Amino acid sequence: MARDRILFLTGHLARPRLERLLEGLGDTDFEWEIADIGVKVAALATGDIIERRLARPVTADRVILPGRCRADLDRLSQSFGAPFERGPDELADLPAYLGRKGPPPDLSQHAMRIFAEIVDASALPVDDVLVRARAMRAEGADVIDLGCLPDTPFPHLEEMIAALKAEGFAVSVDSADRDELRRAIAAGADHVLSLTEETLDLAEGTNLMPVLVPAKPHDMASLERAIDKARAMGLRFMADPILDPIHFGFSASLVRYHQLREAYPDIEILMGTGNLTELTDADTSGITAMLLGICSELSIGHLLIVHVSPHTRRTIAEHDCARRMLFAAKRDNALPRGYTSGLLQMHDIRPFSASPVEVDELAGDVKDRNYRIQTSSAGIHLYNRDMHAIETDAFEFFPKIDVGGDVGHAFYLGAELQKAEIAWSLGKRYAQDNPLDFGVGAPKLREEDRTRLEKAGHTLKAKSEPKSKSRAEPDPKE
Repeated sequence: MARDRILFLTGHLARPRLERLLEGLGDTDFEWEIADIGVKVAALATGDIIERRLARPVTADRVILPGRCRADLDRLSQSFGAPFERGPDELADLPAYLGRKGPPPDLSQHAMRIFAEIVDASALPVDDVLVRARAMRAEGADVIDLGCLPDTPFPHLEEMIAALKAEGFAVSVDSADRDELRRAIAAGADHVLSLTEETLDLAEGTNLMPVLVPAKPHDMASLERAIDKARAMGLRFMADPILDPIHFGFSASLVRYHQLREAYPDIEILMGTGNLTELTDADTSGITAMLLGICSELSIGHLLIVHVSPHTRRTIAEHDCARRMLFAAKRDNALPRGYTSGLLQMHDIRPFSASPVEVDELAGDVKDRNYRIQTSSAGIHLYNRDMHAIETDAFEFFPKIDVGGDVGHAFYLGAELQKAEIAWSLGKRYAQDNPLDFGVGAPKLREEDRTRLEKAGHTLKAKSEPKSKSRAEPDPKE
C-alpha cells in the first residue's frame, strides 16, 4: 500500500528545526517533504505569497501549514488541487498531531445532559432569567433548572416556564414545596427536582420525567421503592442518591451511585456536582473531570450544575468540555488524554515549545533589531541581533531594552513580557502576539477581536522602527 505524501510548508527560521524533528520521528507511515516558501516566518505568510512561491504541481496527499498561518485553506486547496490543512501552533506539538490518524479528535458528541440551575429564579423577573438561560445554553446547558427559594413566593412560575418553552428551552423546576411542584407540572415543565415515594403521585398521568430522590437522606430503600413505583406507573425518570460534600459523606455517596447502577443497570441516573464544585475551594476543572469520569464509568447521563460561587463561573463550559472528552475517550477505549486542552486551565502538558539550546540557536540566526520573546525551562528569553537575555522577572529586562523614546513600543514590550512571565510562572504555553490559552476557563477571543489586537500590536511595533519592522513579517516584494 502506497504511503501518504505530506508536504510541510515552512520559513527560513523554522526549517532546520522542522527537518530535525521529522528525521527524529524515524520510520513513519507517510513520506514527507519540506517546502521553504522564502519568508522568515511561514506562520505570517499570506495566501497570495503561498500561491506565488509554492512550486506547482503539488503532488502531495496533504499540505500542512503552520497552525498560526491564517491563509484561506479552501482557496489554496482549490488553487493547487491538493488538500491544505493547519497543523499545530507549535513545532513541539507536531509529532502528536501526526501520530493521531485521520482528522483531529471528534468532540461533537456526548452522552450526558446538563441541567443548569438558576438558584434564585423565584426572586428574578422573567426577562432576567431569559438572559441567563441564553448564556447558559451558549456554554452547553441542555435544560434550564428553575430554583425555588424557601419561604419565597413564586407567583410568576407559570409565566417563566412558558417564556422559556417559547424560546425552545427544556425546563426543570427544583423545589421542596409540593404546591410549587404541582404548579410546575401543570405549567408544562419537562422535569421536576425532586419527587420521592411520598410525592410521586404528582406525576401520575403526565409526560413528566421527574428526578427521584430518597424521602430521607441516605435512605436507599426509600429510593428503591420510588423507582419501583415509578416503573409501575409507566413513568420515565432519573434517580439521584445525592452526592454529599467532602467530610459530610462524600465517599459514602460515591458508593451509593455505584450500588444504584449495579442494582438497576438500565435506569437513568442524575448526579448533582455542586456539592463538590461549590463547596470546595479548588479550581473546578479538575473536580469536574474526576466527577464526570465517575459518571462516564457508571453511565450516568444527567448532570445538575450550579454556579453561585465566583470561582465556579465557568463550570457549565467545563462540564460541557469534560463530557465530550470523556465520551470520545470511552468510545476509543482510551485514557482521556490528547483529546482537548480545554480543562488544562492553569498548566499545560508541554509548556515550552523549545529548549533553551533551541532558543539560543534561533537567537543566533536573527539578523535584525526586532525583539523576539520566547519562554523555555530556563526562563523568559528576549533577543534580537544585538542581545539575548534570560530572566524570570519581566522587570529585570528594563535596563536591557533600547526603544529610544518610543512609548508605544515600550508599552508593547512591557505587555508581552508580563504575559510571558505569567505563562512561565504557571507553566503555560507562551507565543508572542497571541493570548494565553486558559482552556474553557476564560472566554475565547472572537476572530475579529483577535485580528484587531494583532493589528494593534503590529502598529505599535511598526511605529517604533519604521524602516525595520518589529516583527519578522514576510515582505510582499520578496
